[in-house]
Formats: sequence, C-alpha cells, structure tokens
Amino acid sequence: MFNTLIVNKNDEGKTSAEITQIGLDDLPAGDVTVAVEYSTVNYKDGLCLGPGGGLVRNYPHVPGIDFAGTVEASDDPRYKAGDKVVLTGWRVGEAHWGGYAQKARAKADWLVPLPAGLDTRRAMAVGTAGLTAMLAVMALEDHGIKDGPVLVTGAAGGVGSVATAILAGLGHEVAAVTGRPETADYLTSLGATQIVAREDLNETTKRPLEAETWAGCVDAVGGEMLARVLGQMKYGASVSAVGLAGGAGLPATVIPFLLRGVNLLGIDSVMQPYDNRLRAWERIAKDLPMDKLEAMVQPATLRDLPALGRDILKGQIKGRVVVDVNA
Repeated sequence: MFNTLIVNKNDEGKTSAEITQIGLDDLPAGDVTVAVEYSTVNYKDGLCLGPGGGLVRNYPHVPGIDFAGTVEASDDPRYKAGDKVVLTGWRVGEAHWGGYAQKARAKADWLVPLPAGLDTRRAMAVGTAGLTAMLAVMALEDHGIKDGPVLVTGAAGGVGSVATAILAGLGHEVAAVTGRPETADYLTSLGATQIVAREDLNETTKRPLEAETWAGCVDAVGGEMLARVLGQMKYGASVSAVGLAGGAGLPATVIPFLLRGVNLLGIDSVMQPYDNRLRAWERIAKDLPMDKLEAMVQPATLRDLPALGRDILKGQIKGRVVVDVNA
C-alpha cells in the first residue's frame, strides 16, 4: 500500500481531495511501474484540484501532470528496474492517473530517460513548465533570434521563470514582463536585464504596428498581451506562444505577419514526439543554470496540494513548486 492524493466528485458535481492508501492493483494499466519521487504543481493541476474538477476525464482521479522517479517494473525492453525516468504530457493527470502518488503506471512511450546532470528533484524543478520553456526557446532558435532584447511574458510563472533563465544563460538580453513588482529582484536573479510592467505592455493602442523592439518572445500569457507584442516585434522575429492564461482569443490583425514577417509559433508539450522530448531534456541538462534553477523552487508535500492548487489559479505562485510525494 502507498499514499496517494485522490480526487472524487459527488452526485452534486462537487469535488474533494484526500490522501489515502491504495495498492498496485488499483493503478491503471501501463507498461512501466514507477516509484514516484517528485511531481510538481502546474496551472492544469490547479484546474484538476478546483471545485469543478477542470480537465479531469474520470473519477476517482489522481492529478499531477508530470513526475520523476525510479522504474520498479517494466514490460518494455527500453526500461529496466532502477532506471531514472521523467514523464510529462500525454494527458497524464487529466485522462490518466498522474504524479500525486508514491507509485504510478504509464505507457513506456510516454517516458524519457533522465539525462546525465539531472536528478529526479531537479527534473521536477524543471517539470512540464520547464520542458515547455525549452521547447519554446528551441523553436525561436530554429527560426533565428534577432539581435536585441528577447521578451518573456508571464515571467514570474513556471514557464516564464525557466525561459528567462535559459535565455539569459545562452547570452541573450532578457526583458521580463510581470504584473507583480515584488518579483523584480527574483527575475533579475534569473538573469533578466529589464523588468517590464504588465500594465505598460497592456496599454491600449489602436495601432497594429509599433516601434520594432523585441528580437524574439516567449509568450506564456496569450490574449490581448500577445496581440500587443506582435506589433512590437522586429522584422522577421518570432514569438513562441505557450499559454492561455490571458484567454484563447487573439484580438490582432494580419499586419504584423504581412508587413513585418513575424512568425507565431505554437508550442504544445503534451504530445511531443519522443525525439523532441529527449532533445529538449538533454538541452535542459546542458543549458539551464542549475544555481538559478534552485532559486525557482518552492518545496511542497501531498498535504499542501489543495491550497497550492487554489494559489496557482489566482496567479500567486512564483517559480516552480516541487512536490516530494514521500515527505
């Protein structure tokens, strides 16, 4: 038997979360059984822990959209007992039970071997948000990052924090956007050279094009902020869009694309091919400054998760929450 955070929904549609003990036979089917060591708290986890259950497809349910740990048993020759692995995406924690348990079972294709230079805790300090950030940076690189400052919106959040650290570590000048002035020192410690107030970037304008300012952008917000950023990009520059916190709408025109040749690159980490995920994790191990990674980490336990789920939906989480499921 092992500890698990289980979410249930009653006949009135209300959800409740409690820590309980289950056995291996209770886990869903999968090729590989993993002794989970760490998971994280992401925006989707907050939705799954919320009053309506958010993205959950079935009940009872174990949230946690990523995890890292040690293989206990495997029916796939690619993995053997004792291997360190990490899992992100593939609707784990939504349609398939996730990482808020001391044991998990998943398909082998969903896993990636942990690269040298990362242990399981550091892997979850990176987590889905950090993987998404690296995929976004890689997409900018594939299209060529121009000379000048690279903008990161939602910079104090999980994706934004890691993107800021990666870009700064690669030698880029980083302009970090935040709506919380108290995070300025934190963002500077990650390598940001310019702090941009969210209200300044969101200032209403009817002009589809403004001064060419940003050499690239990792946008973790979307909505009106993304529309404003498009009009400020340098000619031929790219925006990696990864978030919907500002809404799914895009109140923009085609003018930035036609007259400036701006590239809008959509990044989805959920169903990335194995080779892409492995390359991104290897780049993370190589290019993400580990001292800055530690500055992002807020430790948590299974008992903390209901409150943290509420906090992340309110935008009150800074950096990365790493859940020690065995604490």
